[in-house]
Amino acid sequence: MAKQKAGDTREKLLSAACDVFVEMGFRDATVAEICRRAGANISAVNYHFGSKETLYQQAWRHSFAESVRIHPQDGGVSEEAPARERLQGRLKALIERIADKNNRDFFISQMEFVNPTGLLGEVMRTEFIPLREKTLSLMRELLGPDASEEEVVFCESCIISMCVHPMLLRRISQKTGNTGGPHPPFNLEAYTKHVVKFALAGIAAIKGGKIPGTALYPS
Repeated sequence: MAKQKAGDTREKLLSAACDVFVEMGFRDATVAEICRRAGANISAVNYHFGSKETLYQQAWRHSFAESVRIHPQDGGVSEEAPARERLQGRLKALIERIADKNNRDFFISQMEFVNPTGLLGEVMRTEFIPLREKTLSLMRELLGPDASEEEVVFCESCIISMCVHPMLLRRISQKTGNTGGPHPPFNLEAYTKHVVKFALAGIAAIKGGKIPGTALYPS
């Protein structure tokens, strides 16, 4: 029973910390506020995590794991499926994960990029590098053996940017109610299809030919 209670307290601290770090960033967030929301004693942070810094790292890892659990990175597409379908699955998962209003790891990451603490570098690399390698591998497969590594990286960067930036605008627009700026896509299914179609056409142009299946989403 004591172990279960300790586990419950740890989970509550992680959940509360995610919310507070999203709202305030690391520097303005306080252990006192996190503990207040978690209904825990301040000493609980030291007991479970040792420091605010470690709590920050574990909160991001916790939120990332929860987000990926809800939106599996493969988008439900089998590893045996054609490359274009696997790309569709991964982009669908990424777009839906960032667009999810309950997603917290993305905004913690964005705040870290804007006002870096240096505390998330290692934990983010541990999670992001394997994820990115799978996307790069897909790019190599779609571009073919004649593509340079620079072309692979450029294509991957362009495609991921098409997913991240509009979804960031969408989240901000929803949060602020601002309708006067750029109009972000709100139909996720239609936008995902557009990104996949655009990406395949771009890859075909780089490759210098047609990729079978680029009519996956005919107009």
